[in-house]
Amino acid sequence: MSLETRTDDGWATTRFVVLGFGTAGYACADSLIQAGAEHLVVLDDRDTEALREKAQILETLGATITLGPGSTTELPKDVDVVVTSPGVPPHAPLLAQAAERDVPIWSEIELAWRLRDPANAAPWLCITGTNGKTTTVQMLTAILQAAGHRAVAAGNVGLPLLEAVMDPEPYDVIAVELSSYQLHFTHSMSAHSAAVLNIAPDHVDWHGSLEAYAQDKGRIFENCQVACVYNVADPATEHLVEEADVIEGCRAIGFTLGTPGLSMLGLVDDLLVDRAFVEQRQTSALELASINDVTPPAPHNVANALAAAALARAFGVPATAVRAGLRGFRPDKHRIAHVAEVAGVNYVDDSKATNPHAAQASLLAYEHVVWIAGGQAKGATFDELVIAARKRLRAVVLLGQDKDVIAQALERHAPDVPRIVVESTDTGAMEIVVGEAAKLAQVGDTVLLAPGCASWDMFANYGARGDAFAEAVRRLG
Repeated sequence: MSLETRTDDGWATTRFVVLGFGTAGYACADSLIQAGAEHLVVLDDRDTEALREKAQILETLGATITLGPGSTTELPKDVDVVVTSPGVPPHAPLLAQAAERDVPIWSEIELAWRLRDPANAAPWLCITGTNGKTTTVQMLTAILQAAGHRAVAAGNVGLPLLEAVMDPEPYDVIAVELSSYQLHFTHSMSAHSAAVLNIAPDHVDWHGSLEAYAQDKGRIFENCQVACVYNVADPATEHLVEEADVIEGCRAIGFTLGTPGLSMLGLVDDLLVDRAFVEQRQTSALELASINDVTPPAPHNVANALAAAALARAFGVPATAVRAGLRGFRPDKHRIAHVAEVAGVNYVDDSKATNPHAAQASLLAYEHVVWIAGGQAKGATFDELVIAARKRLRAVVLLGQDKDVIAQALERHAPDVPRIVVESTDTGAMEIVVGEAAKLAQVGDTVLLAPGCASWDMFANYGARGDAFAEAVRRLG
């Protein structure tokens, strides 16, 4: 099935099923109607007043919406394409039936790629990885805008990608954040350039194995046109480049916190430099920015900046714009955000560190840490983290559903590190946690909220958890 443009008559005659009617599902259904689809069914097992209101809008435009328990258990007989919402696992009954019947399954990303207008389509600079995706995409967008481009962050962050590609005023370039869920059912995308920041265990329950998770991340490199950007410190990312089927002439570009080799970006003293996109790269490197231009200048955030710079340079952005973009960029809340200094102790909110890999990167950015951790571990283990960070740990304060998982790792690998376990799970628990951390901290230490776990056992989301931490810190002062 071709359906290469949104003006193709195939959109009108193709029978679509959209699985899921959340934000992504609604956007898919609405975009298909705009593209001329005349045979559209939307299915969702949920049935709420908000969904019914959205259903009425699309039903007036000709779509058929079925809501409520059992709606997604059986694939309709007459269907040509299933468009699935992110997060619906491949083993879901309707998707399993589609696979058995050889019905194509598209992600919202695949749909967005096919809906682009080839005459005005903006190139995509795509980013994935276990950690750092959002920050890197936002850095990249800031750099592109500093270079004078009409650019936007879209996909798993920022503007919905479907909205970006169908904007009547085309963008010059789109910085696209992609999750492993979104990439799983993405088949024909051909990014201008793409990056995989890192690979660490996450969402293994959805993908079935770490290998399958990594393979889905690697889909971002398929059909890549100009540059495949990988993390020199993470061999798995380079392996994904080696395995990818790319457009002839596409280059492998590494980024490293060490001195860069040929076709890499890296550090020389306190400077971010480019040995990939300069004519004299055999013998010299081009200065792009200083570490002090990166906020905050934690090592893993500098790595994010190098990855963003690599994609920007692949797109032809000058070094001056890289520096200007990084200088003007500030990360979102709850990403290694300095909250306050109280009695000579710094308090840092990295509530977004929702897995051990992210928490480890955050811990290694500080010399002496009182670590606040815990929540829903999602099956993750903490042994590697504790081994890597134990020399930096002044003490640990634990809370949440899987606090014992972390406590056991500490007992195995850092038994001498003091730890406090807070049993309370009510709304005042964070105040107790911060109070205990303050007692354990010494002048010059950092009290770091880097939970390594999801927040849903006690908080609405990681933002609410970070806000509770910040409020508790303010009460200390």
